[in-house]
Parts: sequence; structure tokens; C-alpha cells
Amino acid sequence: MQYIFRYGRDEGVTAQRRVERSSREIRYKMKLIIVLALCVVAVAWARPASTYTDKWDNINVDEILESQRLLKAYVDCLLDRGRCTPDGKALKETLPDALEHECSKCTEKQKKSSDKVIRHLVNKRPDLWQELSGKYDPENIYQERYKTQLDAVKRH
Repeated sequence: MQYIFRYGRDEGVTAQRRVERSSREIRYKMKLIIVLALCVVAVAWARPASTYTDKWDNINVDEILESQRLLKAYVDCLLDRGRCTPDGKALKETLPDALEHECSKCTEKQKKSSDKVIRHLVNKRPDLWQELSGKYDPENIYQERYKTQLDAVKRH
């Protein structure tokens, strides 16, 4: 047996229909909440990190630059000619983005270390510098962009 409610606008609507309409409204609101939550998660996930990881900031760059064996291992990693250590792999993955965005996500330590490495390669190992430039800057886009900095490195 169905009961008919006679309250305001819902006059003549059966209890079953009111429950169905209420259920539809609740399902709609739940779907809307889920979609909004997914959007928030997607935006948070898509937002780039403010800096690269500082996990390897304490690596002794001087030790690597002074050791032919270590320097060759890193260069071979970057040029896909050898195995990569975990920090070499991280450098290889980060390097294109750092070049493209002027090291904007680099920590201060990373900026100082990269300056030291560039200075060393340009002045003491131009053969390695040319190989790395050939792979990571074949069209000389970054060499042109950083021309002033490179010229300053060559003078000192």
C-alpha cells in the first residue's frame, strides 16, 4: 500500500518516489564530491617540485673531477656508453630539464657544483665537454643561451 503525502510542492508524490529522488540527489552529490577530490589530487600531482631532490647534494664533486676513473664513469653514463650509479642516473634524468629551465629547480649546492663541473670540463677536459655538448645540446641552443657564462668560465 502506498501513502500519499500532501505537503507543499510534493503534494501527490508517493513516498517511494520521494525516496528515489532523494537517492538520485545523494548519488549525484557523491559523484560530484569524488570528481572534485580527483581533480584536487590531479592538480597536486601535476604540480612540479620546487627543487630537485637534495639527496646527492653532499657528493664530493672535487673527488670526482680529480679522478679520471670516476669522471669517465659519469661521462660514460651520461653518454649511454656505460652503467650508471644511482646518482649518475639521477643526473642523467635531471640534466635535460635543468638545461631547459636554467637550473631553476636546482638547490644552491647543485648550482655551485654544476658551475664547478662546467668550469673543469671547459678548461681542463674540452674533449669531454664537446662530447657532452654533442649529446645534450646538438643544436647549440644552450651554448648560445649561456654564452656569457661560458665565456666567463673560459677566462678564469
